[in-house]
Amino acid sequence: MGFKDKFKAFFDFEEYDEVEETVQHNERTHQHYREQPSNQDQKDNIVSLTSVQNDAKMVLCEPTSYDETQSIADHLKKRQSIVVNLQRLDHQTGRRIVDFLSGTVYALNGNIQKLGQQTFLCTPEHVNISGNITELFDEEQFNRK
Repeated sequence: MGFKDKFKAFFDFEEYDEVEETVQHNERTHQHYREQPSNQDQKDNIVSLTSVQNDAKMVLCEPTSYDETQSIADHLKKRQSIVVNLQRLDHQTGRRIVDFLSGTVYALNGNIQKLGQQTFLCTPEHVNISGNITELFDEEQFNRK
């Protein structure tokens, strides 16, 4: 029996060594599991950066006829936000375009918001709009002055 063993026996450290060895063994086992995640965990953590970058586009449109409405709606189907300026159109055609885009936005669970008298923002489902832009004057009040 060596000096170390006699010392342990005298102070009754043998129990603590067994507990310490068990704790060290458990730490090594847990470390092994932490270092090697399962294939399912690795697949769940993968995010495609190209899809995030493609979603960040904003398209500005200024249609001159109702025929361009379908191509504007195609941008929404591609999950792109659109700002539509209707200043070059008569009131009736502009209203028809807004109605068509409202239906498209509704079908895609998106949002449409008026930015100005003849300017609208159409966004797909993944884009959140916060805040409001209020009109200070009615169109009739603005024309009187």
